[in-house]
Amino acid sequence: MDVKAHPSPAAVPAPNQVPPLLPHILPVRKTPQPSYQVCRWFSLALILVCSAHLARCISITEFLFGGFSKRAPVLPDLYEASVPELQAGLDKGLFTSVDLVKAYFARIEEVNINGPGLRAVLELNPSALKQAALLDAERKLVGKRSEMHGIPILLKDNIATIASEGMNTTAGSFSLLGSIVPEDAGVVKRLRKAGAIILGKANLSEFAHFRGNVASGWSGRGGQGSNPYFPHADPCGSSSGSGIAAAIGLAAVTLGSETDGSITCPTSNNNLAGIKPTVGLTSRAGVIPISAHQDTVGPMTRSMTDAAIVLSVIAGKDPNDNFTLAQPPAVPDFTKALNKNALRGKRIGVPRRVFLNDSITGNDPSINVAFEGALKTIKALGATVVDPADLPSAEEFVTSNNETLVLDVDFKVQLNEWYAGLLKNPSGVRSLADLINFNNDNPTLEEPTGFEDQSELIRSQATNGFDAAYFAALAADHDLGSTRGIDFVLRKFNLDALVLPAPGFTTSPAAVVGYPIVTVPLGFFPDNVAIGSAGPETVYPAPGVPFGLSFFGTAFTDFELVGFGYAYEQKTQTRLARKAFLAAIPKTQLKDVIGK
Repeated sequence: MDVKAHPSPAAVPAPNQVPPLLPHILPVRKTPQPSYQVCRWFSLALILVCSAHLARCISITEFLFGGFSKRAPVLPDLYEASVPELQAGLDKGLFTSVDLVKAYFARIEEVNINGPGLRAVLELNPSALKQAALLDAERKLVGKRSEMHGIPILLKDNIATIASEGMNTTAGSFSLLGSIVPEDAGVVKRLRKAGAIILGKANLSEFAHFRGNVASGWSGRGGQGSNPYFPHADPCGSSSGSGIAAAIGLAAVTLGSETDGSITCPTSNNNLAGIKPTVGLTSRAGVIPISAHQDTVGPMTRSMTDAAIVLSVIAGKDPNDNFTLAQPPAVPDFTKALNKNALRGKRIGVPRRVFLNDSITGNDPSINVAFEGALKTIKALGATVVDPADLPSAEEFVTSNNETLVLDVDFKVQLNEWYAGLLKNPSGVRSLADLINFNNDNPTLEEPTGFEDQSELIRSQATNGFDAAYFAALAADHDLGSTRGIDFVLRKFNLDALVLPAPGFTTSPAAVVGYPIVTVPLGFFPDNVAIGSAGPETVYPAPGVPFGLSFFGTAFTDFELVGFGYAYEQKTQTRLARKAFLAAIPKTQLKDVIGK
């Protein structure tokens, strides 16, 4: 109630004026009138007492009858909502995990096949609502298990989930539709233990883009994924659906996998924070493989905070993946790396030769312009930038065929093991040779116009296993990536990490030796950029399409890289500078599903 500072003039008797007598009241002897100040303070006190009494009455009424003037709670915007924001709302009871699942399902429905047809998601988990309800009940009864309790997550469709849950694991291929895996992937086991909800499976470049000369982001099952920042722009891959979905809030967080660029590139193209962990930090057991030497699983999210939360859950040893047994004994809490001053006093190198040469990388000049600005920011954050800090092996990454040879051999061996390990596969495909024939026999499904090529599969099938040429190529990769690559330059200049724009050949040195990369938003292509072709249905570059900044270093420096990415992200807030194009932004919010 609004209390005025002074009573109305009409309510104050004029000095020395006697009010007229009311009827039937005998006159009495005139007494001195109270002063103006006394009347004013008496009136004010009376108003305050009445106001307090009225407020108490209103509070009682609201308590008894549900109120009539309650302010609606502020709910997180699902386009940008972070895991801590969602947890805060869940803890306060503003909404439930069931509400979250319903909202994300509705958002996917709006833009996945309908609307702009982004084709980010292959299928939804029919058990998700049941899982959410159980986790809601558990939260009320005993509290939450972790920061991922009740949080919906989308998985790239090469990450296995048990068939009884109701979803497939296919790497986007019809050759695996209806197949039954023996158990959940190692990272899925950890997510379930932490209380996460598996929302569904994300589209991807088929077989993690190890099929042939086919556009990034396309799979037989999912079709062509599309970037939400420009109609029909390249989302990059192979974790394309994970990138698209995270960018516009089709899930709280997503998981991708990388062999060479498959987390980093879609993180870059979709304005995200992503972590490609050191090979062996996260389990690959139950993940449809390319190469045990290079494959790794990591988070793709809208913030480094969310990425650190997810990585803290999925990292750790797994007896089903012997590479994880070489990791340090204790998995750090990666959220402890989230320090705005993480770059202060650090030495960050710029491997300029080759990697910043647009005539070699094919990058648009606007990327390097943004990168030079990023170096100034890194310096302003207290780091010493050593520029240049060139890799002696830089030129060889453009011409070397060693990585291809290793991947071709590994893929044939490991994919044959995958098919052989399935409990059931209705397609009848049991090997790489069978897969090639299946694609040729089912062109409508697997070889539509513009997406026919499977030269990578054919080249892999022609390999002869772990022969002398394979081991020579593996040794050459170590020389290129470590001995004359990342480790050489880190030691020479006493560096803590290296930094480059994400597009180009940036991922290759870390890929061939299994080293970590953390990527955060750097900028956006200008509105006047020349639009190029990326495939039969996609374009790149294109106006407003994002690109990222990558910090990378030696094995198991993931914690430090998370800190560097976080410090840069918090200083620049680049992600918030531009949103997806309007039709690609789902409208459904929590308010639309709560109580319905």
